[in-house]
Amino acid sequence: MISQFFVLSRRGDNIVFRDYRGEVAKGSAEIFFRKVKFWKEDGEGEAPPVFNVDGVNYFHVKEAGLFFVATRRVNVSPSLVLELLRRIARVIKDYLGVLSEESLRKNFVLVYELLDQVIDFGFVQTTSTEVLKSYVFNEPIAVAADHLQPLGPAAIFMAKRMPVTTITKSVVANERGGRKREEIFVDIIENLSVTFSSSGYILTSEIDGTIQLKSYLTGNPNIRLALNEEVSIGRDGGSTYDYGSSFGSGPVILDDCNFHESVRLDNFDVDRTLTLGSTDGEFPVMNYRITQEFKPPFRINALVEESGRLKGEVTIKVHADFPSSIIADKIMVQLPVPPYTTKVSFELEPGAVGNTTDFKEANKRIEWGLKKIVGGSEHTLHVKLTFAQELRGNITKEAGPVSMTFSIPMYNASRLQVKYLHITKKSKSYNPYRWVRYVTQSNSYVARL
Repeated sequence: MISQFFVLSRRGDNIVFRDYRGEVAKGSAEIFFRKVKFWKEDGEGEAPPVFNVDGVNYFHVKEAGLFFVATRRVNVSPSLVLELLRRIARVIKDYLGVLSEESLRKNFVLVYELLDQVIDFGFVQTTSTEVLKSYVFNEPIAVAADHLQPLGPAAIFMAKRMPVTTITKSVVANERGGRKREEIFVDIIENLSVTFSSSGYILTSEIDGTIQLKSYLTGNPNIRLALNEEVSIGRDGGSTYDYGSSFGSGPVILDDCNFHESVRLDNFDVDRTLTLGSTDGEFPVMNYRITQEFKPPFRINALVEESGRLKGEVTIKVHADFPSSIIADKIMVQLPVPPYTTKVSFELEPGAVGNTTDFKEANKRIEWGLKKIVGGSEHTLHVKLTFAQELRGNITKEAGPVSMTFSIPMYNASRLQVKYLHITKKSKSYNPYRWVRYVTQSNSYVARL
């Protein structure tokens, strides 16, 4: 199926390498990285997940800043190989607790042991964390918490922050004393794609969502996960959303969805419950897509106008259209400006704290970063532009659109919810920790000028 598998750091260092069939030259890792690097430097964006160089097919996915790569000379299903790479990354993360260059280097013996069980002579044997527990016996070496990247918003539950080790520990390693803390995490992660017109109306809107499960339970107890009873699959063409609240009651209409292979749907049509058996590791329980109308969390307005013979002005306003009890973070607003822009000056609103501004002269783009935004608030940025030549035509045609990235913990645009999480009890005293967390992120959030 595959000839080689290797993992490269973002600098191109070879961290893990396995040659299964001897069909591809040993220098393939260097060829791959050079091709990917030049692809970006040539201004063509990111390299595609599959490409061919000198008769060798390269397949890659990027996880946690690392390149997971497979090679093959003959034709093979790209989707199959890419899915294999994602599953290998997931299994390694299950065993190491965190996926990073340091964790791989410290645990290279365990990683190679995993690879030997997952792939034999280029063919997949298993990618199940539960099955691998019977064959892999090395204990992971923990990476110090202060070496890890900052926790993302999915590490927030209500108003409490959980310890770093809770999120990044191995699902197969025991706690000190040989005991394993019984915990299960369910994350509802939604990526929004919204396009606004120049007047602020929504042109397109879509939600790509995932219910992600990470289990630290022993004994493989059965789990029942219940969704809203009003969840339905398939569109009826109408908008059924009450814009009053993103957590309000009412039907949730999914355009389509798919489930993990371990999910049983015996009662899904009756009471919208999902039943899971073997649950060790991290995996997506359910993926779904929504194109019905929903309330976007932010409204973006931008005005670009000429203010002189060689000058222009930009005003960007961002309004947070969600409850004041919710706080968005990691906000970045970007706006391409005309290619003949030579100088940019920024004017922040009075009292602005934690804002950053920058002009990327190489690609003629202004960036406005906000540390956090409280629901219900509005923020404004004024920008003055200086041009190198006489203006010709409308500068709004050569500027924009405005794009925005953000993350909102404990916010759910679709209103899909986990009503309860029931775990089969092994004894009366068995009461594992249950955590259900929501996070909304931007995939493509754009406003036209």
